[in-house]
Amino acid sequence: MMSSGADIPVGDVFAVPTVLKEAEDGVSHIPSNDSTRCSELGTNPTPESEPSFSETLNPSICTNELMLNPPSSLASIKRSAYALPAASLTFKDLTFSLPSSKEGDFRLILAPASGHFEAGELVAIMGPSGCGKTTLLDMLAAKKSGKYGGEVFVNGRPRDWLFRRIAAYVSQEDVMPPHWTVQEAIEFNATLKRQPKRAHCSLKGWVETLIGAFDLQSVANSRIGSTEARGISGGQRRRTTLARGVAACPSLLFCDEPTSGLSATDAETCVKALRIVTKRLGITCLVVIHQPRYEVTTLFDTLVLLTSNPGRMAYFGSTSGALLFWSKCGFPVPEHMNPTDHYLDLLTPNTQQDESAKLVSAFNEQIKPQLQNQIDVAMMEPGESVVEMLAGGGNTRGPYSVPFGTQLVTLLRRKFLLASRDFRALGLPLLMPVIQGTLIGYMFTGVGQKDDMLKQIMFSFCLVTMLCLAGLLTLVVLITDRTQMKHETSEALYSESASALASFMIDVPLSLLGSFLNVSIMTAFGQLETDILLTVVGWSLLLFLFYDSMFALIGAVAKDTRQAQVIVMPFVSLFMLFNGFVVAKADAPKPLLWIFYISPNQYAMQAIIVRLAEHFPLSGPAFVEEFGYSDDNNGIGICVLCSMIILLRVGQQVALRYMNNVQR
Repeated sequence: MMSSGADIPVGDVFAVPTVLKEAEDGVSHIPSNDSTRCSELGTNPTPESEPSFSETLNPSICTNELMLNPPSSLASIKRSAYALPAASLTFKDLTFSLPSSKEGDFRLILAPASGHFEAGELVAIMGPSGCGKTTLLDMLAAKKSGKYGGEVFVNGRPRDWLFRRIAAYVSQEDVMPPHWTVQEAIEFNATLKRQPKRAHCSLKGWVETLIGAFDLQSVANSRIGSTEARGISGGQRRRTTLARGVAACPSLLFCDEPTSGLSATDAETCVKALRIVTKRLGITCLVVIHQPRYEVTTLFDTLVLLTSNPGRMAYFGSTSGALLFWSKCGFPVPEHMNPTDHYLDLLTPNTQQDESAKLVSAFNEQIKPQLQNQIDVAMMEPGESVVEMLAGGGNTRGPYSVPFGTQLVTLLRRKFLLASRDFRALGLPLLMPVIQGTLIGYMFTGVGQKDDMLKQIMFSFCLVTMLCLAGLLTLVVLITDRTQMKHETSEALYSESASALASFMIDVPLSLLGSFLNVSIMTAFGQLETDILLTVVGWSLLLFLFYDSMFALIGAVAKDTRQAQVIVMPFVSLFMLFNGFVVAKADAPKPLLWIFYISPNQYAMQAIIVRLAEHFPLSGPAFVEEFGYSDDNNGIGICVLCSMIILLRVGQQVALRYMNNVQR
């Protein structure tokens, strides 16, 4: 039988451990049968011999040393003088539904849920599959892309557009360049999302601390790797992703299953590190986690338990209070059993042990009213706004922590490093054009010295066609880079414009050099006259800029590589056909004549063939007339191509900003 609400005192569920004795090493100790000693921390208990932990001597080293030597779970960690601005999190009636198979109907994923987390709490969110754990986390973190109901407040104030400045999200996916090292990955986030309150701390020292805290010392200089490139293990990659989230020193940290794929020991190491940064820096940390072992569960301050079909709250309170609540409800934890296993056994619907309905009812009767009182109090006494929390930094009102210049320099440094380490990044844009140019140029050896204009026209057509097709090789890279960029910009590390400009400054010159080598090799084999050579090279480079811009736009619009190829092929085919040589204006259907006026290939072929005709006074004018070309349209062609390049680049920026955002 379940007990009535009066059986469970308010303090038992929402209580936190009482600090009985406060040491001067940043750790408060709770006496037990075998008293927790300072020797566990690797330090002498006397204040005179504690330079590593003393707040007055060196607070930043104190936090670092605690992370490298985690204290017992019984120890209450003292908050640093350099803690981040406090950020409590309150939510009211958060709910989410999805359209069902029946028209007009919706399937409830998460029933209206409310709650309040005090600043500096380490929170575990647990429940069976389909209970809405990640959905709740995503709504709290402002990551949910679908429409949902309810309100979220930070320090009792409505969450605003600056929320991303003080928050960080660790997703289930490990999205990182394979040729990055672990240290570079962590340093990247620490550089781009520095908080004003932690400006005193050495960036290099903070990165080294995180590497040690998450047990990554042995792979600090190893590459991340991927399915195609050898690198660190999946568990090490997971810990690197978690360390990147902590590196930003956010006031609010949201972690979606950060311990998935880790061993029990590694999972405990990660949660211990989270506990230390939570307490020392005052971070409010919410973690979705699957049935951790008992030692890990005790590290959390607050426990939120959900059941499914639909997702509903069954418990919200202190981790220690859950044992009492379950016992008072008539379901005590059996001896020698992991409490979280017991909780989830009873909260999983449609099983023999299913008691979810009774537990939800008990929650609504006994805990929910107390929780509502907490919410009301939090809303009555609002704390600092986000702008006030960011006071003291260089940019208190902008969406990013660092200025555009710092973003650009950091991205350029990464692009350069990755390009220098990946042979394919250099081989595709440089080696392939050289091979193509050599093969095709060899086929037309000495064509410029022969008295045959038609062969020279065919040579020019092949040259222009190669420039069109060369960009197709970059689509895969564009899509991959965009996916990575979307994950990082969603964390407000940098802007889409900074990413696009960095790519333009590294990738475009590299591809341009490849195209220049291609054209140079082909024309060298062809032995064209100097004036013809200059015309060919000039229009080839202009043509390259057009197609590079078009592929950049399609790479920003398309969902994946396959869709990008489907989109790009009609445009490339039409421009290649409607060039005056393959399909002349006189032969084209009237409804399609407009294509000639936007076809970059038509303008390039026109300029080249008109220049060739000057060297063939007898046959040249006839070819120009047959193809419908004019010798006074070069200026128009240049203006059209330049205008289209600008429009395509603007379109790319708009697409990068508003399309293909991370869906959660």
